[in-house]
Amino acid sequence: MSLPDPTSTSTSTGAPTGPAPLRVGYVLTMFPRFSETFVLSELLALEGLALEGSADPSGRAAVEVSVFSMRQPDDGRFHAAVADVRAPVTYLTRTPKASTLWAALQRTHHRLPGLAAHLDEVLALPVDEGVAALEVAAAAVEQGLDHLHAHFANSPATVARVAARIAGITCSFTAHAKDIFHTGLDADALHANLAGADAVVTVSDFNTDFLRRLQPAAADRVVRLYNGLDLDRFARSHAPRSPRTIATVGRLVPKKGFDVLLAAVAALRSASYDVRLQVVGTGAEGDRLHALARDLGVADAVDFLGALPQDRMKEVVASAAVFAAPCVVAEDGNRDGLPTVLLEALALGTPCVATPVTGIPEAVVDGVTGRIVPSSDPAALADALRAVLDDPATAASYADAGRTLVEERFDVRRNAAVLAEVFRSVARPVTDRRTTAPGATARDLAGVGA
Repeated sequence: MSLPDPTSTSTSTGAPTGPAPLRVGYVLTMFPRFSETFVLSELLALEGLALEGSADPSGRAAVEVSVFSMRQPDDGRFHAAVADVRAPVTYLTRTPKASTLWAALQRTHHRLPGLAAHLDEVLALPVDEGVAALEVAAAAVEQGLDHLHAHFANSPATVARVAARIAGITCSFTAHAKDIFHTGLDADALHANLAGADAVVTVSDFNTDFLRRLQPAAADRVVRLYNGLDLDRFARSHAPRSPRTIATVGRLVPKKGFDVLLAAVAALRSASYDVRLQVVGTGAEGDRLHALARDLGVADAVDFLGALPQDRMKEVVASAAVFAAPCVVAEDGNRDGLPTVLLEALALGTPCVATPVTGIPEAVVDGVTGRIVPSSDPAALADALRAVLDDPATAASYADAGRTLVEERFDVRRNAAVLAEVFRSVARPVTDRRTTAPGATARDLAGVGA
């Protein structure tokens, strides 16, 4: 597609000063969130583009970001890179009291000319989302924001959509996995967000096809753009690897398939094949998985390392002989989109064995960048892990191809520049605000980031 070139501004002497920055507000459930490194990387990459003076060599406007977090951080764990984020963070009111919504209406109505036209949408929301939408809309007007972007297709996207309508600006969101596949999600809200967004970004071709089928009218506004990695932070590792050591990383929840991995380790050990498994992460399934390791007789071969900061996690993955991502579709429909840690393992040069859940085969290409085995099949997983561990030459070829693929598809700087272009392609000039409903100026974004 051909994206528009904004007109540069000039000084009074006629000297070009370049286009004004595009001001984008990010609506997030929680910031920072220990498990959402992809959001952190994206923000840092957009800020890095702004430091360079533009989002691309042609001089298009840089993106300036501010963050609206619907919740305060609640676990006390932070990655060191959070300190590098320069964007101001506003924590929104979160309360079930209807009186708060009334107070928010009284406080903001005179600043929001578009409120009357969209008051019914605000009042139809849960109180916490309605208050958040009012607060974000008021901030968008006060700060002169051009566009709102949310991560996840559920509550953050709803808040961004309604706030954008009230403020008379455009909006978009990134859809991941649980927010579109979980059987317990609010289907009406998802359809409304797909229909009301000016652009929808999602993290795999699998997701793109799903969303286009789900909402055909919005198909031309759905863009596949992979989550990216800072490849300087994830340089290819050439450190010695621990023989027959398997690493895995993730929250201890059903969709990760860690029970299948423990069964595969048990199968290997019962065949007198000595392996060690290192598990990084915490979660609701922790006690059950510890008990399962004991029941399978492999507790002495499994290290449950808990949650680790990114640098320590990288050491574990980089020193392993193989990385396992045995993802499954949980009973409630929850599943991974394309796990960031799988991309990190590929970037570090650790051979990967994974399952064909959603977008995973777009990164772990069977027989090229790693091995793909059926989900919920401990025997197949054990065989693939053993094959990689016993064949260093093939493992090295997977590592080389994996690093190359990550450099080509998952470079966060390159992908952030594409995301900035998506924002620019739908954001309306100031003179058009509050005259057109969001969506009316959406461009055909099919193929962006391909």
